[in-house]
Amino acid sequence: MSKLVISLLIGVVAGTIDIVPMIVKKLDKFANSSAFVYWVTMGLFISYINLPIAPWLKGFVVAELGITPILIIVSKDDKKSIIPITVMSAILGALVGIATAKFAV
Repeated sequence: MSKLVISLLIGVVAGTIDIVPMIVKKLDKFANSSAFVYWVTMGLFISYINLPIAPWLKGFVVAELGITPILIIVSKDDKKSIIPITVMSAILGALVGIATAKFAV
């Protein structure tokens, strides 16, 4: 499979992992869709960005930078969600970085 397809699949897996707790908590469908699309695009970004650092750190940095605008929007109405969103982004970002380095070569 091509790097593009593998990167998209990694993003789909990360997106699914991220939205499962959101669905269980019965969050808005727009929030679920936004989170899923975010991870699909992060799968691509993390895979194709070339930074001379460890893959997990690249994933962490790119995911945290990417989530920043979402945190700003969310903080307006729900300040207590900032920490869980940041932590999930950090964990999944690092995992996506590792996965893309291993499989999307």
